This record gives sequence, structure tokens and C-alpha cells, in this order.
Amino acid sequence: MTGIQARFQLNWPGFNLDVDLELPGRGVTAVFGHSGSGKTTLLRCMAGLERTPTGRLIVNGEVWQDERHWLPTHKRPLGYVFQEASLFTHLTVMGNLRYGRSRLSNGHKVSLEQAIELLGIAHLLDRKPERLSGGERSRVGIARALAVSPRLLLMDEPLASLDVKRKQEILPYLERLHDELDIPVLYVSHSSDEVARLADHLVAMEDGRVLASGPLAEILARLDLPICLGEDIGAILDTTVAEVDNTWHLARMEFAGGSLWARDQGLSVGRRVRVRVLARDVSLAVEPPGNSSIQNALRGRVDAMADDDHPGLALVRVQVGDVMFLSRLTKRAAASLQVVPGQAVWVQVKSVALME
Repeated sequence: MTGIQARFQLNWPGFNLDVDLELPGRGVTAVFGHSGSGKTTLLRCMAGLERTPTGRLIVNGEVWQDERHWLPTHKRPLGYVFQEASLFTHLTVMGNLRYGRSRLSNGHKVSLEQAIELLGIAHLLDRKPERLSGGERSRVGIARALAVSPRLLLMDEPLASLDVKRKQEILPYLERLHDELDIPVLYVSHSSDEVARLADHLVAMEDGRVLASGPLAEILARLDLPICLGEDIGAILDTTVAEVDNTWHLARMEFAGGSLWARDQGLSVGRRVRVRVLARDVSLAVEPPGNSSIQNALRGRVDAMADDDHPGLALVRVQVGDVMFLSRLTKRAAASLQVVPGQAVWVQVKSVALME
């Protein structure tokens, strides 16, 4: 049996955790929510760091705890990456990576060499932690978690302490983990950019409970969830580079329902790319657009509407082929266009962000 079944209940003064989840057995599941929503507590329960007598955790068919079984943390085959790498200062990078390997059985999923190569740290092996940059320490911390050959990898905001430049350096390495390892990852974050770039599945939490759980694009397209992405709400599209316009340095990204022009970033034709279209970058028209600086115009149909956080704004969900776009517009504009569910409209996309 593949997949992860997790059920936990905790009752603390001022906070209750009550979750019942079925998650994919591979890929990246992002756990998203505001501070205090229970994200870290959920991971600590899965790691066995919080005792939940009535809890249940099954990882790809292996029972880690239920009414009769309880694996203590040191016997759970997991890797845990914290916000701070917390490397052993008296050991070199290689010494840190080797720590804990002695308790592993044969048949490792991840070799030490593979962990080193995936995180690009071969040139750091002889250094002590004080000679590493913040980004390098984070990469070593992730490699150390992989080096124990986990059957589940828990990552608790591993990039939270880094600046934007260092985050951008590490994200490609995390994408490699996603693409090359058959290990389920639970990735806690409050960064919508990280979630949009890395996740396949999304768990949205609030006040110790699960608001929603499902495929990333499906959950982000829902209008009935106070996930509170604010300005970052939008659609995620899996696309393929269909054409490159060298004259204007643009690339045409094709998806099920149409295509979008985006800035060319040197990607080859045929490359699969995830793109993000924010609701604030999408406008609507009820007639075919004329001459406009907006080059992306797609035919669609209004699927649903909802109030936005501000009383003067609305969110409109429009289906284009098999994809749902979100548009944020003023209620006055929606009334002027007489936007209603079922109406045929033109979706005009001002900007497309490549999640690379």
C-alpha cells in the first residue's frame, strides 16, 4: 500500500491539533499556513517528537504508530531538516554526513555519494561548519538528512533564515531532489513562491486543522478557502516550451487549452516548465481584445466568482481548456462587464512567471 496516512490529535492550553490526512507516497507535499496554524507541530508528530497516544501514521505500508505500535523517533526511517542546519561544529562536512549512517541497514535508497552529488557539496567535504556560508550550511543540512536514507523527508521551512539570493541558489537543488528521488517529502513553508515552485500536493492549515488537501493546482484554484495568499493568489500551469522567438527574446509555453508567451530564459523547445500566473496579472474582456500591449489573450468561460479580502474586489475563476485561471478585479469592473458564471470571456495575461 502506497501513500501516507496520518491522524493526530493534541490538546494543549490555547491550541488543539486535529488532523486526518491521506497524502501521496512520493513527490513534494507542501504544508502551508500562517504562523501558529500547526505546521511544525504536524511534522513533530510525524517524527515522533510529540507523543500522540491515539495517533496513526503509516508510510507506504509501514506502520510507524497506531493503537498498538509506537516507533520512537530514533527508529523511524526519516530525515528531518530544520530552519537552522544545526551542524556539529567539531566535525567536518563529511563527518556530519557520516553521522548516523552506522544505524542503517543494507539496501539504502540514497547513497552518501548520491546525497553529496545532488546537493553539489563535493568541494565542501573537508570544511568545518564555521567556514560555510548560510546557503552552504543549508545544503549540507539537507544532504545530512538524505544521508540516513530516509523513507520520509520532513523539511520545516529550511530556507526561512536565508536571504532571497541564497534561496534562489538552493531552490534548484531542491528541485533535483523532487525529480530524482523516490522519497515522499513534507515541506513546511509560508512562502507561496516556494510552494508554487516545488510542490505537487498542498495541505492548507489553519488553527490546528486542515482546510484543504489535494493537488496543488486544484487547491490554489479554489475560491472557498481562506488560504490568505493575498497578492500571491493565482494559477499554476504545467507547460511545454513550444517555440522560441529569438528576435524578441520570448518563449511560447503550451498547455492543455492554449499557450502563453513569456520571457525567454534559454530553455530548449520541448522542455517541460511549470509557470505561475498571478490573479493580479489577469484581466478580463467580453469582446475580442483589439490592439493592446497585453500579448496573451485566451478564450475562456467564467466558472465561479467570490468576494476577495477587500470589499471592493472580486475573484473570478475562468476555465481555459483544462486549466483554471484566476482574475482579481474590482466589483465595479465586474458589474460593468456583467460578469456571471457561464459567460464567455477573454482572459488577458499581463505577465507569466516561470518557476525555474
